Amino acid sequence: MTGTYLGMPAFPKAAAVSTRNAQLRANLTHATHTIRDKRARAVSELADWAQLRQAGKEIKDRTLHRLDHYLLQAEAAVTAAGGTVHWAADAAEANRIVAELVKATGEREVVKVKSMATQEIGLNEALAAEGITAYETDLAELIVQLGDDLPSHILVPAIHRNRGEIRDIFREAMGRWGRPAPEGLTDSPAELAEAARLHLREKFLRAKVAVSGANFIVAETGSLVVVESEGNGRMCLTLPETLISVVGIEKVIPTWQDLEVFLQLLPRSSTAERMNPYTSIWTGTTDGDGPRDFHLVLLDNGRTDTLADEIGRQALRCIRCSACLNVCPVYERAGGHAYGSPYPGPIGAILTPQLRGLTSEVDASLPYASTLCGACYEVCPVAIDIPEVLVHLREQVAEHGAGRRAHRAERAAVRAATWLLDHPAAYRTALRAAARTRRLQPRRLPLPGPAKAWSDTRDLPKLPERSFRDWWTQNRGQENTP
Repeated sequence: MTGTYLGMPAFPKAAAVSTRNAQLRANLTHATHTIRDKRARAVSELADWAQLRQAGKEIKDRTLHRLDHYLLQAEAAVTAAGGTVHWAADAAEANRIVAELVKATGEREVVKVKSMATQEIGLNEALAAEGITAYETDLAELIVQLGDDLPSHILVPAIHRNRGEIRDIFREAMGRWGRPAPEGLTDSPAELAEAARLHLREKFLRAKVAVSGANFIVAETGSLVVVESEGNGRMCLTLPETLISVVGIEKVIPTWQDLEVFLQLLPRSSTAERMNPYTSIWTGTTDGDGPRDFHLVLLDNGRTDTLADEIGRQALRCIRCSACLNVCPVYERAGGHAYGSPYPGPIGAILTPQLRGLTSEVDASLPYASTLCGACYEVCPVAIDIPEVLVHLREQVAEHGAGRRAHRAERAAVRAATWLLDHPAAYRTALRAAARTRRLQPRRLPLPGPAKAWSDTRDLPKLPERSFRDWWTQNRGQENTP
C-alpha cells in the first residue's frame, strides 16, 4: 500500500500535509457538500425525525446496558439456525479465526462485502500473510484496493478520488487483479461502473468463500442485516458456499421492531435515500438456499473497555452512517487519511482512541481534531454527543495519555501566569517590556516537542506599541490607573 495506518503521524502533522493538497480539498468539498445537502432534504420529509432519532438513541442505550444478555441470546439463535458463533477478544484472534475457517475450505481466495470491522482489524493483510487473497467488491473499496490506497470515508471510501483518477487506476491495475479494463476506457460514470461490473462478475461466479460484516444483528432470531446500494453485497451473501461475518459486538439490537427504527434512520443519514436499494437479511443456513456454512465472528477489540466508560460508551451507538463526516469542517479540509484509522472524521476522533487506547501519539492527538462546533452532534441519527466525548477524552489525554508531558508544560505556564497576575508591578513591567521588544518577537511560539504541533498552527497576536495600562495612565490620569 502507499500508506499504512500503523505508524502514521499524529493528526496535526498528517493534516498539515493533506490540507496543502488542492485536488484533495476540491474532491472532498464537492462530495461532502453534495451528500449533506441530499441528506438534509431526505430528513426534512419526516415530521417525526426527532422522535425517530430519540428512539434510536434509547434502543442503543438500552441494548448496551444489557449487552451481555443480548449477545448470548443472539449466539443461541444463530446456533439454533445452523450457524457457528466464534468470539474474538481482539484483532489478532479474529484474523486467526477467519484465516483458519478459509483454509479449512481448501480455498485461497475470498470475496468481501464492504466492512468497517474487517478494515479495523486489518483482515486483508492478515489473510495475505496466510496466502489468501481477499477481493473487495464494493465499487469504492475496489478503487481503493486497485489503487494500493487506504479508505478515507466510512460510506464512500474513495471519496478523495475524482473520476479521472479512478479511470487511470482501472486502466493501470485491473489487469493485475483479474479482468483488465476495457480498451479506451473514459471517465464516464457509466463506463467506469461497467468496467467494475465486468471485472467483479468473474470473481462472484468463481468464489467459494465470502467475508462480510453486518449493520445489525437481531438478537431474538439471530438474523444479520446488510444494507447497500450496489448489489455486490447480495452476490457475496448468496453465491458462495461458505459465509464468514465479522461483526462488532455493539451491532446487536434486541428485536425486529427495533430494526424498523434503524432502517428509517440509516439510509436517510448515509445515502440520503428513503430506503437502501438492497437490504439483505439472513438467518443461519437453509438447505438449497444460500451458503451451506455460516460463521459469525463476534469482535470485541476494545469495545468492552469502551462500554465501561459512562461518557465514552455513547460512541458504541454509532451505526456508521458517516453523516458527521459530511458536515465536519476539519474532515472536509484534512481528509480521512489524516486520522490514521479506518474510522475518520468526528466519530473516528472519539471511537478510535477508545478502541486502541491513548498511549500512541496519533491516538492521543485525535480528540483534538475538532473545532467543537457541534455540527456532528446535530446530524447524528442516534444523538451521539461527540463534542462531549471529545472534551472527556482530552481530559484523559492531559492526565494519562501520550501528550501528558506537553500538558505538564502547559500547567507550568499557567502557574507562571498566575503568579504574574498576582503581582501587579511585575505584570506592568512585563507588558512594557513586551511592547518595546515587539519587533523582535517571533510570529509563532518556538515550542519544543509535542507542544510544537500546537504552536505551529497558531500565530501570536500582534502587540500594540503600548499597553492598555500605559494608555489609561496617559489619557485618564495616574490616580485612576486600574
